[in-house]
Amino acid sequence: MKWKDSFHPYALITVIFWSLSYVLTRLALEYFSPFSIGFLRYFFASLALVIVAVSTKMKLPHKSDLVWFIAAGALGFFLYMITFNMGLTTVTASTSSVVIATVPVMTALFALFFYKETLRSFQWIAILIEFIGVVVLTLMNGAFSINIGLFWLFGAALSLSLYNLVQRKLTKAYTALQASTFSIFFGTLMLTLFLPGTLREMPSAPVMPYIHIAIMGICSSAAAYVAWAKAFSKAKQTSQVSNYMFLTPFLTTLLGFLMAGEVPDRATVLGGGIILLGVLVFNFGGKLCRSGSHNEQ
Repeated sequence: MKWKDSFHPYALITVIFWSLSYVLTRLALEYFSPFSIGFLRYFFASLALVIVAVSTKMKLPHKSDLVWFIAAGALGFFLYMITFNMGLTTVTASTSSVVIATVPVMTALFALFFYKETLRSFQWIAILIEFIGVVVLTLMNGAFSINIGLFWLFGAALSLSLYNLVQRKLTKAYTALQASTFSIFFGTLMLTLFLPGTLREMPSAPVMPYIHIAIMGICSSAAAYVAWAKAFSKAKQTSQVSNYMFLTPFLTTLLGFLMAGEVPDRATVLGGGIILLGVLVFNFGGKLCRSGSHNEQ
């Protein structure tokens, strides 16, 4: 498979931008509530996508598919953004990374149930390796914390897992740009519920939080979700794309080092190495198995 026809670069772009959102969300929470951040983030994302939709003369979705776009907006943006941001108010970034790392596992199980997508044994082993890497990265230094935020984050993981399934369905009939654009539009419309509170908070916030939220809206939302939908449209299985989310904790730590000067410790190096090993096994283990069986013949 040629690299340009592969889902790998699109999935990787997405998890890099999503990892950035962990850092920027924590910074923005000093001035805005979780609900205001959610609305502003997708307001900026919608503005960017409106420009793209108009310039490309994007076609509207069929009426029969509106329910799926509404479901995607509710799951991937309205419910996910609320539960994710609420979780980050009381849970450390390390702990949140562990919880959100359950999304690929949930997605694989849901895809098995709804789409009859089966994984080979080496892929389940790879998922286990990746999750162990996440646990080592975040728990080796005793960073795990237990409080009500965990329940919010598990709700976020569930919402994102179901969103992955809906996007998989939509990208079979629509382009990645259409699927993500109209899903974000509906999600933003739902998030206007928090517009009054946002307007009350805006005057007291300095410029920098707006810049952080704008970056999340344009990069971590608009660009990331378009790339995510593009990855689903190119992949044979839903879990092939969602599996990349295991990289998020490792990438979040690296971005923390680059942006905040936090030097990676032994847990980061060891856990990150295990995660990368698992990702390689999941995506390329099939070639090794085929090569091994071919050599035996």
